[in-house]
Amino acid sequence: MEAQAAAPRYESLDAIRGVAVMGILAMNIVAFALPFPAYSNPAAGGAPGELDLATWFFNFVFVDSKMRGLFSMLFGASTLLVIDGAAAAGRSAAGAHYSRMVWLAIFGLMHFYLIWFGDILFLYAVCGLLLFLFRGLSVKALLLWSIPFLLIGIFIPGSLWSMLSMAQAGTLPPDAATAMQEALRQMNSEMGPSTPVYAQELALYLGSYADIVAHRTTDMRGDPIFFVAMFLWETLGLMLIGMALFKSRMLTGEWEAARYRKWAIGCFLIATPPLVALAFYQVDDGFDAVSIFGSSIALSVPFDTVMTVGWAALIMLAIKTVASPGVRARLAAAGRMAFTNYLVTSIVMTTIFYGYGLGLFGSVGRLALYLFCIGMWAVMLLWSKPWLARFHYGPLEWLWRSLSRRSVQPMRKASPVQ
Repeated sequence: MEAQAAAPRYESLDAIRGVAVMGILAMNIVAFALPFPAYSNPAAGGAPGELDLATWFFNFVFVDSKMRGLFSMLFGASTLLVIDGAAAAGRSAAGAHYSRMVWLAIFGLMHFYLIWFGDILFLYAVCGLLLFLFRGLSVKALLLWSIPFLLIGIFIPGSLWSMLSMAQAGTLPPDAATAMQEALRQMNSEMGPSTPVYAQELALYLGSYADIVAHRTTDMRGDPIFFVAMFLWETLGLMLIGMALFKSRMLTGEWEAARYRKWAIGCFLIATPPLVALAFYQVDDGFDAVSIFGSSIALSVPFDTVMTVGWAALIMLAIKTVASPGVRARLAAAGRMAFTNYLVTSIVMTTIFYGYGLGLFGSVGRLALYLFCIGMWAVMLLWSKPWLARFHYGPLEWLWRSLSRRSVQPMRKASPVQ
């Protein structure tokens, strides 16, 4: 997210944030355009073709969770900038931070109920309420604290996966079997190859805006809290890693290129083989709901985290050694407007795919969906830099800042004296 003006600007940090907000779309595009079971199960709408299967395979190994992880790490880094900026300007660091988190939570709930169900802002706001407590820790302490949070984030869904696996195998004690069998039935109905939810969501999201909002405010009204309960620990661990990487100067572009290269290669070599194995496990299991849940939510987490750090190193290496000044400037502008670009992306994509817009929901194959990603990436890169040449902030960054400070902030930059 965009950092306060009082804090120093790091072009490399802004640029990697720009890549991250673009990467979030690459991760989310399936959920924008297809019924949610298809997000993690390419067989949900019927037997997948080779291209669809290959696209899912690539996404599972290299994109899904990694881009969310990168966005989470950068949120942690940006939080430190906001806190430091408030202190440097003589304002209350705690007041500035908590005011921003409260308004971020409100934005997140509005995003969820009125625009798109895949909101991440409310989760970030809740994590942010806790994140302030860790601001003064050293790099080593931040990394050490991230470990128990990540382990809890693995243990909670991992325990459920283990129980579901035993329920599926019929090895649970009778007193626990009934509840787990019902949970298993529910999970198969929502995620399995023969899920009825696929057809239900096709009808819903090709319908009216009023029906969609009514569904979110009734049947899905508790989902933001459930999402926090499921992902708070992992997300907080990732944010702490992001704070550590910022304090170590990794995310500010100050490492040598050779060090970025070493980290990128090492992380990808460690994480890729087990993620490939988990992808094959799901394929071999016929995309059974239990194998999908275990692979996506629990077993992949440590390797997703390692690969996310690898992505951060690889992107920083490219920014430092390959990207031209013009490309870096456009990526940095997109990153400074990450909040606006994230929410505008939701508005654009739901308008393209939902029934109240162009009505393309469920009609575009997985691989072809990336044409829409490329188009939206181009929009982000083309409009962010000219906007920031005229204004201090992106439009939603300005609104967030004004609400958080309880006063209208200056928006337009002064015209240069002729």
